[in-house]
Amino acid sequence: MIDMLKQLLQGSKRTVAFTGAGVSTLSGIRDFRGTGGFYTSQWHGMYVEDLLSLDTFQTDPSLFYGWAREFLYCLDQYQPSIVHTVLSNMEQRGMITDVYTQNIDMLHQKAGTGKVWEIHGSPQSHHCTACGGSASYAEVASIVQEGGIPRCLVCGGVMKPDIIFYGEQLEPTLLDQAYRDMANADLVLVLGSSLTVQPAASLPMATYYHGGRLVIVNSQETPLDKYAKIRLYDLQETFTELDRWLHPVT
Repeated sequence: MIDMLKQLLQGSKRTVAFTGAGVSTLSGIRDFRGTGGFYTSQWHGMYVEDLLSLDTFQTDPSLFYGWAREFLYCLDQYQPSIVHTVLSNMEQRGMITDVYTQNIDMLHQKAGTGKVWEIHGSPQSHHCTACGGSASYAEVASIVQEGGIPRCLVCGGVMKPDIIFYGEQLEPTLLDQAYRDMANADLVLVLGSSLTVQPAASLPMATYYHGGRLVIVNSQETPLDKYAKIRLYDLQETFTELDRWLHPVT
């Protein structure tokens, strides 16, 4: 299967990567829907769906920031996984054109990938819910780590990360762009995603419907497995082999 994957990569003129939480579990970040993931347990009696709800945030932002302090605002301690670094290397070699990710951990950028499209938004920037003023991740992270709620320096309003909460719509322009890029791709690599969160999870089907091929590498079954040309389960093993292929020992 790995040899077939190498052949597909070599023969593709336009390859797009689509990544989910599984690529970051290799960096030590907890999965969302896998075994032991955020969605399998509660935080102080609340489910993650509620903590990431826009209604909850608007009612009591301390609940979100209390939960996020343990995950979202300590990202400096995590390093890119082999999946992140190999994808970055593949981009540098012209083997992939874009990385679309469901993740909000910014590890693709940390690995050096240039064209990263964050479907569910990014905590890199925050905006005031009252006046629209902005703050950087670093500015907010230091406040949250100290147990505070970040507030706007101009008006005192609560700062919200630019991630998509439940109750908010994904950016339609970005979704349209993702659909076009995948429809035009010869090959899409679906990596570490359970493909259950819509509408992003359906994007790889644009490749299939337009005659391209899907490669899925994920430890769990996905709804699109039957459409995959190659179906692998171990990201670490797969990308270790791809890394050896890209950097042969002479």
